[in-house]
Amino acid sequence: MAEVLGRLWAEVRELGFGTSGQLDRLNSAPSPLQFLRNHVSTNRPCIISRSATAHWPAIAHSLWTDDDYLCGTLNSQSVSVHLTPNGRADSLVPLPRSDSRSVPGSEEFCFATSYVQSMRFPEALRMISTAGMSVPRPSSPSSSGVVAYAQQQNDCFRDEYSALSADVEPHIPWATEAFGSLPEAVNLWIGSFHSQTSFHKDHYENLYVVITGEKHFLLLPPTDLHRLYIRSYPAARYIISPENGELTLELEKPERRVPWCSVDPFPSSPEVMARQMDSFPLYFDGPQPFECTIKAGEILYLLTPFVRKRVPQRLENDSEDNILRSAILKTMARREASAIRESAGKGPGSANSPLPH
Repeated sequence: MAEVLGRLWAEVRELGFGTSGQLDRLNSAPSPLQFLRNHVSTNRPCIISRSATAHWPAIAHSLWTDDDYLCGTLNSQSVSVHLTPNGRADSLVPLPRSDSRSVPGSEEFCFATSYVQSMRFPEALRMISTAGMSVPRPSSPSSSGVVAYAQQQNDCFRDEYSALSADVEPHIPWATEAFGSLPEAVNLWIGSFHSQTSFHKDHYENLYVVITGEKHFLLLPPTDLHRLYIRSYPAARYIISPENGELTLELEKPERRVPWCSVDPFPSSPEVMARQMDSFPLYFDGPQPFECTIKAGEILYLLTPFVRKRVPQRLENDSEDNILRSAILKTMARREASAIRESAGKGPGSANSPLPH
């Protein structure tokens, strides 16, 4: 069985990434037909250079690196900010200490979602840009640190950040024509190097455009899903404690369970790493994930089945006191039948449809 799995992993990587083991890098925006034939239809991710977005005002004039510009444009706008103690929203964390299951030999982890607070954009930007800020609750005496991340879903760019719409294109024309549909959602995420996600898989075709800063991704092909040890965990969420105003983890009631990846590729200590390697050998003994760093102006195309993880990223001379802030525009679309798809021999219902979820 190990030999069979090894051949599968090797063949999938060669098909999806070629013999170089690196993502394709395109020096300019592809034509719709090139993008469809070489990447969408073949399930092959790629990175498109800055030349594809160089005409966007946000890129050409570096508008979003200017806090005064952003705060002036969005001064009265309320935005949703996700708060956690460590920057890990939608990920596994140890069960609350008060829970009876957190005893040796019992279930130890839960799936935690962030505390979401609406606030004016200038205050949100201040929290994101400054590590260790307290939860903005006037009646709270707490000074406990939190990590703020603007990572709202549900088409937030065209809702909460619509005042910035003139700074970018409303869609990416060559991708829209290849997919056969306009974006179903466009989201804007603003975070620091603390912000990260665990391994996960989306239901849409994704185009990530980094506007400022940079972002580092780990990628696994869909055939590697079994290596992540998907298991069911009790759902929990962060709340503001009425006693001290601090972020507190609380299990959902009635109990709800969430299937999630068990692997943490960056354990917090050698002891945790040893436990991870012992518990999840298929991941740690198998081939390494593909890694890529997307810089300002570049686009990452990532198709539906691929498993991805966004990890903390900082500049070479960064320190804990010099935070790298990044802004990522994420365009999400579904593949639809289109004239160009049919001309390329990819009609509706083809074998390259997104995997069922």
